[in-house]
Amino acid sequence: NYSSYRDIDFNSSSAEDWTKPLPADKRLEKELYGDIRSGINFDKYEDIPVEATGREAPAHISEFAESDLCEIICNCIKLCNYTKPTPVQKYAISIIGNKRDLMACAQTGSGKTAAFLVPVLDQLYKGGPPPPPESSGHSYNSRRKQHPLALVLAPTRELAVQIYDEARKFSYRSRVRPCVCYGGADISSQIQNIDRGCHLLVATPGRLVDLIERGRISLDQIRFCILDEADRMLDMGFEPQIRRIVQQEHMPPPGKRQTLMFSATFPKEIQMLARDFLNDYIFLAVGRVGSTSENITQKVVWVDENDKRSFLLDLINASGRGALTLVFVETKKGADALEYYLTSEGYPATSIHGDRSQREREFALKSFRNGHTPILVATAVAARGLDIPNVKHVVNFDLPSDIEEYVHRIGRTGRVGNLGLATSFFNDKNRNVARDLVDLLSEAKQEVPGWLESMGYESARS
Repeated sequence: NYSSYRDIDFNSSSAEDWTKPLPADKRLEKELYGDIRSGINFDKYEDIPVEATGREAPAHISEFAESDLCEIICNCIKLCNYTKPTPVQKYAISIIGNKRDLMACAQTGSGKTAAFLVPVLDQLYKGGPPPPPESSGHSYNSRRKQHPLALVLAPTRELAVQIYDEARKFSYRSRVRPCVCYGGADISSQIQNIDRGCHLLVATPGRLVDLIERGRISLDQIRFCILDEADRMLDMGFEPQIRRIVQQEHMPPPGKRQTLMFSATFPKEIQMLARDFLNDYIFLAVGRVGSTSENITQKVVWVDENDKRSFLLDLINASGRGALTLVFVETKKGADALEYYLTSEGYPATSIHGDRSQREREFALKSFRNGHTPILVATAVAARGLDIPNVKHVVNFDLPSDIEEYVHRIGRTGRVGNLGLATSFFNDKNRNVARDLVDLLSEAKQEVPGWLESMGYESARS
């Protein structure tokens, strides 16, 4: 992907000026920014309430131009077609640019990835290359060990790849080389890629621990440590690895590094993590913590178990066969069965779940993104953090039993100001979520069916 920059030694520590853009590369430009179109509803974001609390919280910006970003970043923002910052970006760019730690509660689709990548990369360019690592006497080993300047931890391989893709967009024409590593894929090709130079590393916790143990990565030069979807990482049981990475692996301590945490929710466990990892931080609440976007029209329909398949076909026909439709089911077996059914009925569909190999998952996502198979059947593993532009319709074929999972699922549509639709199939099996669903729909100013309201009322009384 960096073929046009072959003659650049990304491992060099010589004193180049990192703020000066490298020559343009039109082929790479097309690959990185090819078909970005912002939603028409961008102004809707202006209404999202944002609250920053903490000692001397820096003033937010209103335009990108106010934040003194270097030329490389300004060029990338233009190529991304970002006309104005989203609310989380207005605050985060200023907070991070002022060298403060950050704990942000922001919903998916709020532009949070760019909210940390823009100021972090901007500061890496301004800070310039690190000093050459001190040789341990084994020149071979010290050359092979990489000392990244920024680390982004993410819960899943899909989210890691997505952040990496975004990092490439904001490091175009720069001397900063982003890399990605995650489990479930060949480690030797990831090591090979890292060996060519690695300034910003996006990683899942397990794979990073593996690379540290193999002596391939050292965290002693880290200037920025970012935890994305921190609540999800804890849900998945990654807390021991995260604590080891941040507290035991020679990473500079709080105060010597900048730490940024992003989370859709703010439970007790996340508060403890923030207390241990962050230094004098600003707390940023974007919208209601754990709320849904008002860009999404939510519908709940009563569908008996036996009628779900035919009802789904009706929905697909109604929204047009080419519209990107994401269908959530509860089990891997259910995902395979539904994909098989749709395909046999002549509807191009694909699926992703935890048993798929990395290659299969990436192929399925690509095929869905480019519209080749406009229906994607997925289990919850795919729900978190997937940024697939232009998803028109999310269908909860099987409703999740907890409301936070529902919020994350429907957050796949209505992203970056686009309007989206979410339809959920409800029947007797879902009574336990009725009350929460009524509250959520009412708060998002959505229509609440009478039968659901009375069911929610009953469960509130019982």
